[in-house]
Amino acid sequence: MKKLVIAVIVLAAGISLSLFLASGKAKPQPKAVSTPPAPLVDVLHSAAKKIRLRVKTQGTVQPRREIDIVSQVAGIIEHSDLRFASGAFFTKGSTLLKIEDADYRFALIRTEARIAEAEQLLATERARAAQANKEWRDLGQKDANALFLRKPQLASAKAQFLAAKADRSEAELNLRRTEIKAPFNSRIRNKYVDEGQYVIPGTPIAKLYSTDSVEVRIPLTDKQLALIDMPGAQTKREQAPKALLSAYYAGKKHQWQGRLVRTEASIDINSRVVYAIIEVEKPFQNTTSDNSRQSALEIGMFVEAEIEGLWLDNVIELPRLALQVDQKILILDDNNRLKFRAVEILQSDSQIVLLNGANFQAGERIVISNLPMAVEGMLVSPQLLTPQQTPPTEGSLSTENTLGKNTLSSTP
Repeated sequence: MKKLVIAVIVLAAGISLSLFLASGKAKPQPKAVSTPPAPLVDVLHSAAKKIRLRVKTQGTVQPRREIDIVSQVAGIIEHSDLRFASGAFFTKGSTLLKIEDADYRFALIRTEARIAEAEQLLATERARAAQANKEWRDLGQKDANALFLRKPQLASAKAQFLAAKADRSEAELNLRRTEIKAPFNSRIRNKYVDEGQYVIPGTPIAKLYSTDSVEVRIPLTDKQLALIDMPGAQTKREQAPKALLSAYYAGKKHQWQGRLVRTEASIDINSRVVYAIIEVEKPFQNTTSDNSRQSALEIGMFVEAEIEGLWLDNVIELPRLALQVDQKILILDDNNRLKFRAVEILQSDSQIVLLNGANFQAGERIVISNLPMAVEGMLVSPQLLTPQQTPPTEGSLSTENTLGKNTLSSTP
């Protein structure tokens, strides 16, 4: 009984202490719910412009003209130019190598002797024919026999004389062919022979390609073709679309100007793309217009190509960040609340997006900040930017109607 009484007393004391402590605690006071600040966003006023599109693609540099030089005569190569090696440059008419010509000089001398003999025979037959004519007239006959007048003999002598002259021309031609020359301004890609080697007609000497111009074969999809004013059969080179080629070489970025001059004769049956040709003149000229040095456009180099496209009116240009979820644009109403708007994208890259201005009213505020959690009607705090304050991008607008470092250009 004592233990039970003690337990009841302890329990009662604990309950009393708990009630006392609970009654002394301050009751929580209600607080007003604070409204979070509206997110700060960058906005631009919509302004339509006339913009020239740019089409980007890539390709590999290849020769415009490339041939195999072969020997047309037989003989031992007795001399070659000191520069006769892969990668060497030659101007048109430069001698690459010399084949031993003694046999061809001797042959030319023998043809001179045959010409002298044929000339003597022709003179003799002319005299005999004249004598036969005179004798026939003295006989008082009108119809003369051709054989008696020595007409066949005279014709044979003339033919032998002409044949001897043709042999001399052939001997002179073969003698000239012992010097193998560059047919145009060229560079050696591969050489196949060297001094002391015996060659016969048809032996490959070297593979040359022209240094006056090179080509870049680029693929164009159907959508890209629609953005370019493709040159026709009568289009002059200076009227063809400009193309800017760029590539990294020796750790530096280099650029070259070219023209989109033509398309190939058929569509690729595997990829269903059209291959076009960009032509670059003087690809190995190392000095640019501003007297700076640049790399040569080497054969086999992989390059990025940026081609002039069509001019489009009523175009809105925005930073790429302006595109929100589902490729939509955010517009601010008069109460600084967001509205989603579907747009027509004309062209875009990693930096810039071009939109059809028909979907906008002049002066509308367009949000160019990325808001992944944006909802319709959301209140924001706008910060208006001027075109000069717009974040710089690689594809910023240029006022020049030429290809340069910019991806897009517009009229002034």
